[in-house]
Amino acid sequence: MQKKDVFLVDVHVPEQHHIKGTDLFVPFHQIKKKLNKFPKDKRTPIYLYCKSGPMGNAAAKTLFESGYKEIYNLQGGKDAWLDAGYGVK
Repeated sequence: MQKKDVFLVDVHVPEQHHIKGTDLFVPFHQIKKKLNKFPKDKRTPIYLYCKSGPMGNAAAKTLFESGYKEIYNLQGGKDAWLDAGYGVK
């Protein structure tokens, strides 16, 4: 993430402290309703995270079914991010 710009989305419910650089907060179960908030170019890499992983997986599935091809889910979610020593805002 430090070497390139990424489209970073927090999909956790309820809203939580976000990883610095988060572009968008959309609850995982509202992805379909909020597709207009995502990049129009469906080849844009999208990086998802929630607290620990499952909501990110659900969001990734919805985005894939909506035509997005480069979707990544932060393994372990924000918890893993914090465990690795990174902060949130």
